Amino acid sequence: MSALSDERILHSSPLRRLLGRPELGSVVGALAVFVFFAVLADGFLRPTSLSTVLYASSTIGIMAVPVALLMIGGEFDLSAGVLVTSSALVSSMFSYQATANTWVGVGVSLLVSLAIGAFNGFVLTRTRLPSFIVTLGTFLMLTGLNLGLTKLIDSTVSTKSIADMQGFSSARVVFASTLTVGGVDFKVTILWWLALVAAASWILLRTRVGNWIFAVGGNKDAARAVGVPVERTKIGLYMGVGLGAWISGQHLLFSYDVVQSGEGVGNELIYIIAAVIGGCLITGGYGSAVGSAVGALLFGMTSKGIVFAEWNPDWFKFFLGAMLLLATLLNAWVRKRAEATA
Repeated sequence: MSALSDERILHSSPLRRLLGRPELGSVVGALAVFVFFAVLADGFLRPTSLSTVLYASSTIGIMAVPVALLMIGGEFDLSAGVLVTSSALVSSMFSYQATANTWVGVGVSLLVSLAIGAFNGFVLTRTRLPSFIVTLGTFLMLTGLNLGLTKLIDSTVSTKSIADMQGFSSARVVFASTLTVGGVDFKVTILWWLALVAAASWILLRTRVGNWIFAVGGNKDAARAVGVPVERTKIGLYMGVGLGAWISGQHLLFSYDVVQSGEGVGNELIYIIAAVIGGCLITGGYGSAVGSAVGALLFGMTSKGIVFAEWNPDWFKFFLGAMLLLATLLNAWVRKRAEATA
């Protein structure tokens, strides 16, 4: 692994280090989008509006962080969206059917979510199949299980309400509460999001595991040759996606106390888009957790900015696609500039 492939061991000028940051392009794009909607959308700069933007960003960012780490490791996960719903369904149905404390359901859901992530990683490393095939299969299986088991157990496409069960109130505080700061309400998911970004950045930049992640994403055969535990690293990254899905799933459940079994389909692409906009390469070996957070913030600003500007929301996907292309081109230009100054 060359020095250029690991951003932590570069010794260069501040300008070169800045140009080499994976999230530079997304930060520039985020500033442009912020100014754009601040000028054109009335009320965009109101504290309540900004809290809404942060909430929308956090619901994407919680999953974008582990997805970004997985992409840096050279893989991606098409089952991430429905896994969020699966996590919520397991927690709800186990609590209701077992007449247990909701925290028991939350614990079982964590184990199931981590197990599904481990399953994806295990199948991937044992079969050497592309992650597209492995996680597409998991996506289809989870989609069918979510709908089939919910209808089989609850005779409908949604779960029963667990709002009156023991432990619901305390679980809601942890996963779906609202914090008031300076008279403005902020969702607790923002704190979860920031905590995940901080933890993931520490892992990537300050630990041996971070070395492994960059190494297996850059060249897994070379990484294996120097003693990197490639299989364990990939399985761990998929379990990280399972952890993010668990947090998001519990927020979904305790925000509404019921879960629709068909939710989550398509969200996996949004998580990947946020990571790519934030500077992660599809080919692996490059990216950052901070970049994924900026990518999620771009998503939140765009989705809510269009509403505040009173534009037709049908245009949202167009702007999202345009941001994806522009961010990818800008990130490629930034990398070339960084390499040119080497």
